[in-house]
Amino acid sequence: MNALAAAAAARLGRRLVDCAPLGGGDLSRLLRIRLDDGREAVVKDGPDPPAEAAMLGAIRRAGAPAPAVLAAEAAFLVIECLPADGREAAADLGRAVARLHAATGPAYGWAQDYAFGPVAIGNGWSEDWPAFWGERRLLCHGPHLDPALARRVEALAAALPDRLPARPRPALLHGDLWAGNVLCAGGRVSGLIDPACAYGHAEVDLAMLALFGRPGPAFRAAYGEAEPGFAERRPIYQLWPALVHLRLFGAGYRGLVEGLLAAAGA
Repeated sequence: MNALAAAAAARLGRRLVDCAPLGGGDLSRLLRIRLDDGREAVVKDGPDPPAEAAMLGAIRRAGAPAPAVLAAEAAFLVIECLPADGREAAADLGRAVARLHAATGPAYGWAQDYAFGPVAIGNGWSEDWPAFWGERRLLCHGPHLDPALARRVEALAAALPDRLPARPRPALLHGDLWAGNVLCAGGRVSGLIDPACAYGHAEVDLAMLALFGRPGPAFRAAYGEAEPGFAERRPIYQLWPALVHLRLFGAGYRGLVEGLLAAAGA
């Protein structure tokens, strides 16, 4: 059987009965395991399993749904297996994200850096939101872009003090909140998974939700009204995941990056 699955079962003090790959693991291996006591669990590796475990714990402490962490080692993470039937749960997602964002941090950032596979996510703490977003979510990609695209990103970053609020409430962010990281069952959200948490402007998660499709109107009704100016800030916040996708998956995402830069006026 799979060595990763066997190691996870041993960490839980049980014998591995079966394992099967799960879809969606673009940046890590993802397995469903069955143990000799009948339980099932999900095992994944990744850039920093203990850091992901801490993020899932923060989400749960905020009152939002997330899988319980069963074990966290340097090489793998074991989490509970949550139900998922693929049906939309827009209203419950709105309530869940509102609870998540109600948690407030001491400043902008996170206690440690993280990564999307080989793409680093620099964090640290900052009291200046436009500077944080410009330096740690946009300019950090410059060395990996062609000069023309890098100049447009640099121009946008320089304008952020006039485009973003200086000190929005530092809400707890999921950090990679798209439909694939929201598990739903029976019209409810069973768990938010694969986080890249930080504290920042709540609109970051809302923009990400609208990047590759968007939840139905029941989401906004349950979450609450948009802040004035959100439509103008949305492409600025969507640019970060678009740049990450460009670096991870190649030129097929260049058009998305260029479109967002144009929408942001850069």
